[in-house]
Amino acid sequence: MREAIDVTVAQLADYDDIIDVRSPAEYAEDHIPGAISAPVLDNEQRALVGTLYVQVSPFEAKKRGAALISRNIALHLETLFREKPKNWRPLVYCWRGGERSGAMAHILAQIGWQTGRLEGGYKTYRRHVIGELQRLPANFAFRVVCGATGSGKSRLLHVLRGQSAQVLDLEQLAQHRGSLLGNLPDEPQPAQKMFDSLLWDALRGFDAQRPVFVEAESKKIGALVLPDALLQAMRAADCILLDVQMPARVKLLMEDYAHFLRDPHLLEQRLAPLVELHGNTVIAEWKALAGQGKWEDLVEDLLVRHYDPAYRRSTSVNFLSLKDAMVLRPDTLDDTSLDKMAAQCRSG
Repeated sequence: MREAIDVTVAQLADYDDIIDVRSPAEYAEDHIPGAISAPVLDNEQRALVGTLYVQVSPFEAKKRGAALISRNIALHLETLFREKPKNWRPLVYCWRGGERSGAMAHILAQIGWQTGRLEGGYKTYRRHVIGELQRLPANFAFRVVCGATGSGKSRLLHVLRGQSAQVLDLEQLAQHRGSLLGNLPDEPQPAQKMFDSLLWDALRGFDAQRPVFVEAESKKIGALVLPDALLQAMRAADCILLDVQMPARVKLLMEDYAHFLRDPHLLEQRLAPLVELHGNTVIAEWKALAGQGKWEDLVEDLLVRHYDPAYRRSTSVNFLSLKDAMVLRPDTLDDTSLDKMAAQCRSG
């Protein structure tokens, strides 16, 4: 009979599907990008088995766990894996590469599928990701897109990707627009470990012989922290500066932050942390503009008083190559203008 074989993280691409048999809670915190969640114990069952192990005995915990695992694997065979062909090649992993993945991998292999089990499980994978995030950034020639808030940096990256350029969209991976008001409605940020996995997955797919375009960022994007090696590589890289006039910036921000226009109270909540920096009087003025629906005035005042000074302080210190940057000065940020700028970036 066929048996499962132990494989390494370097062999992930050799398999058709990656099967994460950990609990849904473990999967939600972090998982190998693209992995399918097929828990052999759900959250409650895992807690139950753990309690039995501590309070009763390892024997009773294993007996109860085996029954639960058997039922759950049977369910996955009848649902998730029901249509898988004879030549399907699954790779299975759990927390340490132990009993949970061993049970699933054994049964899949006995059916006849060429099955791999990740040696060391998620813990080994996590160590690999941490190591690679310190190693990989030095391999690439980054091109850092700089510009004040509302200059269309994220839109330019989107167009560059559409023109087949290599793009590392950190704000997309972090599900955050990188500022105090950057939380996306109804889209919570991933856990730090999941962000690390997504970042690793993006970096490992790049060709080191071609430039990688990335937006200038600070150490944190919302609640998430960038790896030191990536930050260092970005700050040492060549820069592209978008010098966009105020009317175009205001227009873009009103489009990108339309959820605040629909919910002024939400905006007031987000402005509250700025009291210490700007004082109650300024915050009251901004809240009044929001209450009166004077959105263009509010956006421009926020840019002039808060965002532009913060941008100048940050970029002047962190991006020393900015003084030698390619400067793009579009009149508008419409599709035609963005297409033209993307072409300039790729040829520059």
